[in-house]
Parts: sequence; C-alpha cells; structure tokens
Amino acid sequence: MADHLTKDKRSWNMSRIRSKHTKPELILRSLLHRAGFRFKINYNKLPGSPDIVLPKYKTVIFVHGCFWHRHPNCSKATTPNTNRPYWEKKFDKNVSRDIEIRKELKRLKWRIIVVWECEVMADPLAIAKYIIKQLDISNHKIYSIETDRSQIIKIAEKRSNYYLNP
Repeated sequence: MADHLTKDKRSWNMSRIRSKHTKPELILRSLLHRAGFRFKINYNKLPGSPDIVLPKYKTVIFVHGCFWHRHPNCSKATTPNTNRPYWEKKFDKNVSRDIEIRKELKRLKWRIIVVWECEVMADPLAIAKYIIKQLDISNHKIYSIETDRSQIIKIAEKRSNYYLNP
C-alpha cells in the first residue's frame, strides 16, 4: 500500500513525534514531584539517557512508548503494513538497544523501572503508587497525590504545549 501522505506532510508528522517530554512522562513526573520526589530528567550521563532518574534511590525510570518499544500484547504496538521489513528491523534494533541499556545499568547497580505509555495514560495514579512501592521506602513521607485523572491530563497537556512552543 502506497503512503497516502506527501513527503513533506509525512516529514512534518514524524517531526512531531517526540522522544522527550512526552505526555506520559509529564504526567508521571508531575505525580512524583507532588509526592515529594526530586529527580533528574533525560540524564545523559547514564546509559540510555533515562527519562527519570532518582539519584537518592539509585533508580532510573523509563517511560516507554508502546509503539516504538513493542509493548507485548498491547494494541498500540502495531507494525505498519507499508515497508514492513524496514519497520521490523527498526523495532528489533529498539528492543535490542533497550536490553543492552538495562544490562549496563544493572552492571552499574542501578534499579530499573519500566512503565508503558498505555499504563500511564490509563491509570497514572496507580503507576505512581507502583513506582513508590518499588522504591521500598519505609520512612518516606508520601504526599497526597490523589487527583482527578482528567485534571492530571490537563496539566500534562499544558506542560506539553510549553515544551513544544518554548
């Protein structure tokens, strides 16, 4: 099947796909910050430039997009029918790179948490609570992060627009 978009329109579409400051990342960062955590973002001094780094807990968090990182059994992890071999090779490289990055971070004694875009968008509070539980903090004061899901998404959209149009 031929591409139904012009080359310029396809290029514009692809340029809008971000690797940093995605809506799921912004939502998660906002919730973690409200819970009292301080972190670094897209920290390029560690392998893979993790999306969120909690140095105090020696923990990195990757917020993976289901499409690009091939979330198993997810409806968003589809493979385009056009130029299928290209996409399959690209996805294989992404997944292989993810595995190598995790191996390197484990070797450096970092705790790794991977959350998926669809999970964050479906229930952001549950994912934030999951991360806090994974940190296994006994004396951490948990600030109230109870917020309406639609309010969380509005905050993320506002911040997303900021990153698009600084």
